Parts: sequence; C-alpha cells; structure tokens
Amino acid sequence: MGKMVKITLVHSCIGRPEAQRRIIRGMGLGKVNRSVVLKDTPEIRGMIRKVDHLVAAVEVEGNGK
Repeated sequence: MGKMVKITLVHSCIGRPEAQRRIIRGMGLGKVNRSVVLKDTPEIRGMIRKVDHLVAAVEVEGNGK
C-alpha cells in the first residue's frame, strides 16, 4: 500500500495559534494521545513540520495497523 506515517498528538493545542489548531484538526487529531495513520505525502510532511512540537510522527509500512 506504500509508505504511511503514524501521527500522535502529544501536547495540547490550548494557547496555540489558530493556524496550528487548524493543521491539527486537518490531520484528523483532536485529543491528546490519539493517533492517525496517513499517507506519506509532501503535504502531510509539511503539516507535520509546522506542528512538530505538538506531534510525534513515525513511518510505518502498509496500512499501519
């Protein structure tokens, strides 16, 4: 299925700029310690780079389950 990346929200968005909150919501994250598995694309990599202080990202093979 190709490369995937597992993204976990490790810090709260409280007190963060609205742009960062929108990025977190756009990746499908909402609560701390929740994870999503997304395709490893340049767009997703850019989103991770913008909020790397709030998330933990790990590359996984296949569908990530």
